[in-house]
Amino acid sequence: MARKQKKQSGGTPATVALEAAGAAYTTHAYAHDPAHPSYGEEAAEALGVSPDRVFKTLLAEVDGRLTVAVVPVAGTLDLKALAAAAGGKRATMADPAAAERATGYVRGGISPLGQRRSLPTVLDASATDHTTICVSAGRRGLEVELAPGTLAGLTGAVTARIARPA
Repeated sequence: MARKQKKQSGGTPATVALEAAGAAYTTHAYAHDPAHPSYGEEAAEALGVSPDRVFKTLLAEVDGRLTVAVVPVAGTLDLKALAAAAGGKRATMADPAAAERATGYVRGGISPLGQRRSLPTVLDASATDHTTICVSAGRRGLEVELAPGTLAGLTGAVTARIARPA
């Protein structure tokens, strides 16, 4: 994995945040197929990476507060576990339009990094099983590979078991 890449024009807020932090990461671009039924599975297939190493960024409301959940593409979000990890009682999936407004990203390209506002973030503990994981770099067809600890540190994420097998 590269120490860091030179900033390129057309960078996303996620890659700009990584650059500003001096974080080690690698970007991976692929041709996005709008007809693919799953953004995360598409990324895993296109990159030739196991779906348990590609993480999707989901937004939920925990007791009415937007919260970011980062879980493997190979699993589903356990809303009860997310609520507990975020110190709340009840979690529901956020409205997609609210998620886009809060993060500044479009659905299918929401990155846990470089969001418009800082939101509480929970990273599934399975991320620590891997040296590196992939998350959206802020647009469809672009992933960023980085160490789970780097992601947690830059987002202030709590690590907890919030995913269950699909």
